[in-house]
Amino acid sequence: MSSTEELASFADRLCEASARAILPHFRAELAVENKLSQGFDPVTVADRAGESAIRALIEERYPDHGILGEEHGNVRLDADHVWVLDPIDGTRAFICGLPTWGTLIGLKQGGRPMFGVIDQPFVRERFYGDGNTAWRVSHGERHPLKCRPCARLDDAIMCTTHPGLFSDSEASVVNAIEARVRTTRFGTDCYGYGMVAAGQVDLVIETGLQAYDIVALAPIVEGAGGAVTTWTGGSPADGGQIVASGDKRLHDEVLGLLARVAA
Repeated sequence: MSSTEELASFADRLCEASARAILPHFRAELAVENKLSQGFDPVTVADRAGESAIRALIEERYPDHGILGEEHGNVRLDADHVWVLDPIDGTRAFICGLPTWGTLIGLKQGGRPMFGVIDQPFVRERFYGDGNTAWRVSHGERHPLKCRPCARLDDAIMCTTHPGLFSDSEASVVNAIEARVRTTRFGTDCYGYGMVAAGQVDLVIETGLQAYDIVALAPIVEGAGGAVTTWTGGSPADGGQIVASGDKRLHDEVLGLLARVAA
C-alpha cells in the first residue's frame, strides 16, 4: 500500500474533485430531499455529485479496493483496503449555509481505520491523519496537529452535533457530563473532531453514527495524540456510540461515566 504522503497526495485529488462538484451548490438555490419517511435526513445533488467524483478517481487508481459510501452504495467490502466516504458530513449545516460541514474520506485496512481526511473547501482547510501523525493545511500552509492536555472533565470543552440525537437513557448520562464541562458547543458535525486534533476542543460525544461518519476522523484525532472509541472502549470502525478525546486520561474518565448506557 502507498505511504502516508502518497495517500495524502491522492486524497488531495479526491478533495479537489469533490469540491468542484459541491461548492457551486453551497449558499445557492438548492433542492433538498428527505431520505426518511419519519424524521429528517436531508440529501442534495451536491452530496451525490461529490461522492460520484471521488468514487470515479478511486475506481481508476485502486480498482481492487472496496468503497463504502453514504450516497451510492458499497462495492468490494471484503477487500483488505476499503475507502469510506461521506461527501458532505453535516448536510443540515450545508443547506443552512454554515461552513461547519466537511467532506470525509477514510481508508480502512483489515477493518481498521488507517488514514483519513476532513476537507472544508469553502474555508480552504484540510485535516489529515494516519493514526501516528496528523496535520492541517490551511490556505496552502501546513501545520502539525496536536491535541492539548486536559486530564479533568471539569476543565474540558465539549462538542456534539445535537442533543436530540441521544436516547432518553443516553441523554441522562450525557447531560450530566455536559453539566460538568467548562462549556459545550452544538452543531459541529465533523468539525468538532478536527478541533480536538487541533487542540481547541477536548471532547466529542455522539451516538447513532455510521461508519462513513467516523472512519476518516479516527486516524486524525489519534494521529494528533487523542483517542477515539465506542462508549465501551472498542473500535470506532463501524460507528455507533462514539467518544473522541484529546487526552487519554479524560477519555478514561468519560468512558467510566458512559459505561452504564454503553451498548
